[in-house]
Amino acid sequence: MTHDAGLRLHLLRVLRAPRSVVFRALTEPGELVKWWGPEGFTTASVESDLRPGGAYRIAMRPPEGELFHLVGEYVEVTPPERLSRTFRWEPPDPEDRETVATLSLHDIDGRSTELRLTQGDFATQRRQALHEEGWTQSLDKLEALMSSAGARAR
Repeated sequence: MTHDAGLRLHLLRVLRAPRSVVFRALTEPGELVKWWGPEGFTTASVESDLRPGGAYRIAMRPPEGELFHLVGEYVEVTPPERLSRTFRWEPPDPEDRETVATLSLHDIDGRSTELRLTQGDFATQRRQALHEEGWTQSLDKLEALMSSAGARAR
């Protein structure tokens, strides 16, 4: 992972599942609730109009705290290769600004997928670090889910 002067986040994962399975996990509400959010968080609901310009809303609850929402709209939806969406919190933190998160999926061998995440530009390094921690923990959960899905597909 690298950070540039524009306060962007870059993460890379290799997931042991076909690209189409990973794309579904990123986009289908019933799959998203299985892995979305940092450790200890629960995803209460996902509303999604999966098309460019379509809105989404994810209700999240921290281990000790009130329900809050992640909202935005899809910028690009290209199954099973790419998903890009705006990303903002309700209610926003004073240091927050709307960012764009893009997930690119690259087939490795028909059984594994390289996932590349970019997100930015963040207003502060503290908010960038918070998103890095959240995405890293979420992607850990996605990786575990995809490993079990990949094993079942074999």
